[in-house]
Amino acid sequence: MAKTDKLTFDSGYSEVNGLKMYYEIYGQGKPLVLIHGGGSTIQSNFEKVIPLFAKNRKVIAVELQAHGRTSDRNADLSFEQDADDIALLLEKLSVDKADFFGFSNGGTTTLQIAIRHPKLVDKIVLGSALAKRNGVPKWFWGFMEQAKLEDMPEQLKTAYKKVAPETSSLQVMHDRDAKRMINYKDITDEQIKSIKVPTLIIIGDKDIISPEHALELHRQIEDSELAIVPGGHGEYIGEITTITPFTKENEFVVPMIEKFLNKPKK
Repeated sequence: MAKTDKLTFDSGYSEVNGLKMYYEIYGQGKPLVLIHGGGSTIQSNFEKVIPLFAKNRKVIAVELQAHGRTSDRNADLSFEQDADDIALLLEKLSVDKADFFGFSNGGTTTLQIAIRHPKLVDKIVLGSALAKRNGVPKWFWGFMEQAKLEDMPEQLKTAYKKVAPETSSLQVMHDRDAKRMINYKDITDEQIKSIKVPTLIIIGDKDIISPEHALELHRQIEDSELAIVPGGHGEYIGEITTITPFTKENEFVVPMIEKFLNKPKK
């Protein structure tokens, strides 16, 4: 058991598809799995919201291949592989059904979990998730092709170095993340339409993901709701690079997510 701000949690590693995969478990109740974005750790994305969700839920937060405390494998990153890694981790933790909240790349991974492992999923929350290349501005792809470690936000580098066993692996994480985005392929319309679980789509109005993209996802996922909230990429959850002194994630987005998760299914 570890303790931060009076919040106790269990943490551990599980052997998953050739990875030593790190996870943290907070609270009691129905499982809610939190999936971080590219270049991130559990804390850099979710530190502000975990205590709020953990009041009523069993929160399972994971770190994916090459991120944070989780090891790397000799293979490129893919959203499909991340989805399979999480599915196996949950099986090892004896979780047969859960709700999922993925942010940014974690939202794309959440889409893949719903597509590839539908029986594992009760409801999903997609925070700033990308499903198609046209969901972000054209400059984003050029930026990714030129990506250098020195361009990575300092807050993310610091968060990684704080927890990673080998800080020299920062370059590996950066390069794997950049390569995954350069090679990113659209999730097909058929795959998106195959998602039948209740879905909440959230983006910021100044997000890197376009409102049109979020609206298109909303139209394609039959049982979905859409929320466009003020702020930048992840500001609505207090993500470390976009949080401002005025961010009040506890006053708006967390209650909205909880209301969605607690609503009886049709």
